[in-house]
Amino acid sequence: MLLGVIADDFTGATDIAGFLVANGMKTIQLNGVPADSLSADADAVVISLKSRSCPVDQAVDDSVAALRWLQAAGCQQFYFKYCSTFDSTAEGNIGPVTDALLAELNESFTVICPSLPVNGRTVCHGNLFVNGELLSESGMRHHPVTPMTDANLVRLMNAQAQGVSGLVDYQTLDQGTDAVVTAFDQLRAQGVQYAVLDTLNDQHLVTIGEACKNLKLVTGGSGLAVGIARNWVTAQAKQVEALSAGHPKAGKTVVLSGSCSVMTNKQVGQYQRVAPHFALDVKACLTDDNYGNVVCDWVMENLDGSFAPMVFATANPEMLKVIQAEYGAQASSQAVEQFFSQLAHRLREQGVRNFIVAGGETSGVVTQSLGVKGFHIGPQIAPGVPWVTAIDQDLSLALKSGNFGDESFFTTAQGFFHD
Repeated sequence: MLLGVIADDFTGATDIAGFLVANGMKTIQLNGVPADSLSADADAVVISLKSRSCPVDQAVDDSVAALRWLQAAGCQQFYFKYCSTFDSTAEGNIGPVTDALLAELNESFTVICPSLPVNGRTVCHGNLFVNGELLSESGMRHHPVTPMTDANLVRLMNAQAQGVSGLVDYQTLDQGTDAVVTAFDQLRAQGVQYAVLDTLNDQHLVTIGEACKNLKLVTGGSGLAVGIARNWVTAQAKQVEALSAGHPKAGKTVVLSGSCSVMTNKQVGQYQRVAPHFALDVKACLTDDNYGNVVCDWVMENLDGSFAPMVFATANPEMLKVIQAEYGAQASSQAVEQFFSQLAHRLREQGVRNFIVAGGETSGVVTQSLGVKGFHIGPQIAPGVPWVTAIDQDLSLALKSGNFGDESFFTTAQGFFHD
């Protein structure tokens, strides 16, 4: 095993695993830190945690445990993967986890690179943009758990980490790998621990990856995986084999959407026009013990159409504010997550084998409920969103981060059953 990845949520893990496979690294994904060692034919291992918005101490402990397991597995380089919109609060968890991983590796320098240009995430003068809008002016400013009200990565990192951040601008990136390595050396000499990298295009990601070849730890979104993978793999011989291992099969399928992101709202809206759909009632999730049976029965009654039935808790910002005001942000979020967890388990018992899930938190609870220990990574439905198949069950999942994919994502995903 060459590369060990620690991802702070489930969809983020499948996101980066898909990029690694597409760039020639045979990759498996594990849910949480395994209790034992693992013998696997893989170039890269991605451990998916649920550490994006949990308490800081828990995020640090889980991430360090993952690092130690990957070290024991023989990995030579390590990658802390977080969201391309740098989802975090003033307290963390990106900064504290980065600091803990550096300390565990006895290192003092790494990079900050959330960029994913193919999905509209770019960095210019240290400011993170989402489809041309500053992060702080995008839909992420309304995120119910980690609202992003500042777009400057230097300020964001300095606010939550122990060290100091510096910037490598796009003019330096345009000069090539040697110029970036020189910039790293200059920042180190100035006492900088974190190099924030401007990234405007995919070539910048390749250049950054090459410049990071000798770093023990890199941090970023999934886009940087393109450059990092190319440091390890020069041939694509394993790609077809890896992709086929994760290809889904036709079978009973359901769509579960818990994300309230801008893109997921559009995806849900479009899918409602072509498929059976059921909008969750948060109050019923909180108070009706029989509600899970009602929804499960509805899904089973609607499995024979052209498209899979969809159960969704997705709401626009105005509706979300009303729900949170009535039931409380934390209570309503936990109730919906718990409901999706129980629903997924019931549907699996009824023979559903394909789950298309929108939202990082929702994907996490669904995957845990299904008892999946790990995945083979398959073909990408959209940039950063592959189909995956369980290594220990007849089960396939498409785990989509909130803002990923285009408006037809849910129907596109089902097209792979016929390939």
